[in-house]
Amino acid sequence: MIQTARPSVFLAPFVKSYWMIESRMATGQVHVQRIVPTGLIELSFYLADRPRPSGPIQSLPDHSVLTGQMNRFFDLHISGSLTLFSIYFYPHGLAPFVDLSLAELHNQAVPVKYLLGGEGKELEDKLASAGSFQKRVDLAENFLRQRLTRQKENPDESRITHSIRLINESKGQINIDRLASQACLSRKQFERIFLKHVGLSPKQFLKTVRFQNALRLKATRQNCSLTELAYDCGYYDQAHMILEFTRLSGKTPGSYFLDGQPHSDYFQ
Repeated sequence: MIQTARPSVFLAPFVKSYWMIESRMATGQVHVQRIVPTGLIELSFYLADRPRPSGPIQSLPDHSVLTGQMNRFFDLHISGSLTLFSIYFYPHGLAPFVDLSLAELHNQAVPVKYLLGGEGKELEDKLASAGSFQKRVDLAENFLRQRLTRQKENPDESRITHSIRLINESKGQINIDRLASQACLSRKQFERIFLKHVGLSPKQFLKTVRFQNALRLKATRQNCSLTELAYDCGYYDQAHMILEFTRLSGKTPGSYFLDGQPHSDYFQ
């Protein structure tokens, strides 16, 4: 069972959604879920058994983890009882809540207690004892509200917010020099600030957004050819799209689409 909810107006600039999944696998049964880069940052609370990851993330070191920006795929091997409550942050949405460069979270699943201390552990305990999805959403909302009001405003946040909006409007088909110019920064300054606040370089982030846009378009235009998809999503040609798909998902576009209905978490 999957449930989703949107954040309050106060947190909407930072949080994309809350979601929860509950499942129980038969004894000895294992489901392998391929996780691809989404462009989002995820705060996950495993309230029952923890899956076993393989790939660049080798383990989930705690029941509560923050997964930073990824530029590679990994797999989750799910068995037993799964109860996952998760918070999806926008690419720039986590920065106001933590006092570190998000570049440090790149391809990492970090225990929440290392980033949020005792407050993070307290939130985990409350989520575990909550009796419903809505109560968990309310707990997460209260926690994030309180934390946000204690943080100092950073003048670079508005620059990055504007840059993400331009990237989204162009579906990743925008020049980095233009982004830097729009932010009133040199390219070097822009790349440094973007990496700190988003957790990926602008170049790599644009690749992720184009990939997510390809998933979005294929979901709505199932009969379009790979060549059409490649050009519509800003790839040089079909070979270029195949290369990027393989790097980000471990599969060619044809194989990826055959395995199931494409879905974009970023553009959902």
